[in-house]
Amino acid sequence: MNDQSLSITVNKIRGDSKKSVEDCVSVEEPLEIRLGYSTPKGRTAKSISITMRTPGNDEDLAIGFLYSESIITCSSDILSVEHSGYTSPDTGNHNIVRVDLANHVVIDINRLQRHFYTTSSCGVCGKSSLDALWVTGAKTQDINHIQFKKTILIAIPDALRNLQQAFNQTGGLHAAAAFDSQGEMLVVHEDIGRHNAVDKVIGTLLRQNKLPANDLGLIVSGRASFELMQKTLIAGIPLLAAVSAPSSLAVQLAKEFNITLIGFLRGDAFNIYSAGERII
Repeated sequence: MNDQSLSITVNKIRGDSKKSVEDCVSVEEPLEIRLGYSTPKGRTAKSISITMRTPGNDEDLAIGFLYSESIITCSSDILSVEHSGYTSPDTGNHNIVRVDLANHVVIDINRLQRHFYTTSSCGVCGKSSLDALWVTGAKTQDINHIQFKKTILIAIPDALRNLQQAFNQTGGLHAAAAFDSQGEMLVVHEDIGRHNAVDKVIGTLLRQNKLPANDLGLIVSGRASFELMQKTLIAGIPLLAAVSAPSSLAVQLAKEFNITLIGFLRGDAFNIYSAGERII
């Protein structure tokens, strides 16, 4: 076992038979992201997010989250990233990543609190969400910059599945991966939350100074939601592929910013919802 899976005893029922066996389940624990930053009165720290995640690559998850939420824009915005086991006096949580930002980074905590309320899961979306992305500086993708061959694209799901080590044990984790136009899987992460898996990928790319990643594609093992499309956009990635369906707002966002959106990528078949010119 590892920190992503836990061994338990289960009763397996198969027809009229019952058998006790050892099985694996995915680990789910809270992670608190704390932000250290400068104010006119000096340095301070504040908890800005608590997410349920699968342990592993927590630092990448934290900085990927900050990048995809446009709190930071480059690796030089970060002074330090520290994983701490101490208990937060605010929340009682002991799984904490603290990210200290450089003095030049200006933080508007009131804006952050308003922004985190208006997520795709709470129903506050639509035109206001799209307009907010323009405010953060999100850019329309150049359709002629990069293309992906169909033969490469249809091989990506199997390549991702073969790299899902924790999923092979538990069957309960999502995966996300960044890949290049030749089909090479550059970064792969798993998590019980698909948005966390994407943040881990973005965080790794930021550490590697590969953002904006306008020559890469992103694949997710589930559906394509507005939230995942937003993260794809902010990371500068021109293509998002999902093995399941996209949401209506994900399609709208893809069309608005000229991102190639692929859904139901299974076997040798897929649907193109936006910017199909990148597929050759």
